[in-house]
Amino acid sequence: MSNVDESQPLITHLVELRNRLLRCVICVVLVFVALVYFSNDIYHFVAAPLTAVMPKGATMIATNIQTPFFTPIKLTAIVAVFISVPYLLYQIWAFVAPALYQHEKRMIYPLLFSSTILFYCGVSFAYYVVFPFVFSFFTQTAPEGVAIATDISSYLDFALALFLAFGVCFEVPIAIILLCWTGVTTVKALSGKRPYIIVGAFFIGMLLTPPDIFSQTLLAVPMCLLFELGLLVARFYQPKDDESAVENNDESEKTE
Repeated sequence: MSNVDESQPLITHLVELRNRLLRCVICVVLVFVALVYFSNDIYHFVAAPLTAVMPKGATMIATNIQTPFFTPIKLTAIVAVFISVPYLLYQIWAFVAPALYQHEKRMIYPLLFSSTILFYCGVSFAYYVVFPFVFSFFTQTAPEGVAIATDISSYLDFALALFLAFGVCFEVPIAIILLCWTGVTTVKALSGKRPYIIVGAFFIGMLLTPPDIFSQTLLAVPMCLLFELGLLVARFYQPKDDESAVENNDESEKTE
């Protein structure tokens, strides 16, 4: 009888997890259905930084028969996930929140909000700052006699890779805050490693961006600035000496 009783909470959690995953899928599907009619317009918007700097008369091309249809659809599906991120994060939060203490919930709220904003900021920075600069450089340095005609599928893969790279790297402050909050490291220790962090930022820029110094620098410099921002905010998230007492109070609150 006890085994049956112990299995009930696990089954309840699995059912709740299934329901929340289903809601996430439904949200993404609904957004995709609402956007699919505009899939070509969405692709034109994403491709605008390249087409704006291409030589007069040059166009993008499709090397496969099915590419003109499937590439905008693929992009629309990714945009649907991108737009649904706040709702997806809410579902994740709603699933794990009951297991958190009250003071942990107060700390997680701003972290979830700021992580979403930072990811969007990273993607926007890539689109409005990095793309025009990088594409202008590439098109102007093409050898004489070389016609620039980028495949639309290749361009989408390139753009999505940069979007993801900048979106993730803009989460540096959140990573620093979590490391300091959980006690893995301290603000003082990270400050002492600043020279290594700067070198690491340029190394990451080299790995995640095209092999040119401009896009690497455009990723590394914001990462260094976000590192300093993370150090500044992490001072308010460092564990307190009386944290155990707070946890005991929270535990009593949960039992009540």
